[in-house]
Amino acid sequence: MKKRDLLSLEDWKKSDISDVIIRAEKLKRNRKTVNVLNGKTLLMLFAKPSLRTYLSFDIAMYQLGGHAIFYDLSHSTLGKKESIKDFSKVIARYSDVIMARLYEHKQIEEIAKYADVPVINGLTNYYHPCQVLGDFLTIKEKLGGFQKKKIAFLGDANNNVVHSLILEGNRTGTEIIISSPDKKEYLPNPKVIAKGKYKYIKDPKKAVKDADVIYTDTWMSYQVPKSQEKKRIKMLKPYQVNGKIFNINKKAIFMHCLPAKRGHEVTDDVIDSKRSVVYQQAENRMWSEKAVLLKCLGVKT
Repeated sequence: MKKRDLLSLEDWKKSDISDVIIRAEKLKRNRKTVNVLNGKTLLMLFAKPSLRTYLSFDIAMYQLGGHAIFYDLSHSTLGKKESIKDFSKVIARYSDVIMARLYEHKQIEEIAKYADVPVINGLTNYYHPCQVLGDFLTIKEKLGGFQKKKIAFLGDANNNVVHSLILEGNRTGTEIIISSPDKKEYLPNPKVIAKGKYKYIKDPKKAVKDADVIYTDTWMSYQVPKSQEKKRIKMLKPYQVNGKIFNINKKAIFMHCLPAKRGHEVTDDVIDSKRSVVYQQAENRMWSEKAVLLKCLGVKT
């Protein structure tokens, strides 16, 4: 049987995404530790700092009866004394599934190429599929579904979360609206989303008017130099999700993948409001990742 990776939602069919969300719902409803992955090991590779990815995958694996190992790539031989090919072939012999949180997407593609066990993208500069699967689980819980829903994303849209939102939205019939400065550096990368479609509305007030979800993310992603901070704050300030913007549309829920820089992309009154679902999103990372692990390992429950 051909191994199943999750490097990008572009690799998965609509039915695959639906299967994962349905299974995540069932796992969350039952909330029981099931030893379906007894004897299985997840190797977690981290090049970037993490709170939610680390804890959610570690606890997910534990609750499924398996074991997770954290490996800090800053202490590894990768790219120094050892090729990705050799590194990947070795770690695949120690583990049943690999999750990697990296800077460069090309690197996870190489690991998947040489590792003969499933590889899951925990985040790269291009995509964040596990985050968005958890997001769509949250939307389904809060809004009853995601078909024909509208997600308005405000701010810096040239990032991994937006790229994954567009790809999943296109497969689930969810309209993605982008509101950001009309400059290449702030818009989704067309090469990364391939044929992915979205609607662009420059004016954030118009963008959120009919949205079901208002979403934002940090203005300073990991790859952005600190020297650009002042310039980016000035450019992106009009796209801040604050009370004035949020209250244009009283029905929309607020989403953020976290960590949030309060006072930059979002204000306290929004992120702490009753319509904010950011903590539900964070929790749903774990449930969706359980479903992804089971899907990639071919385990039926």
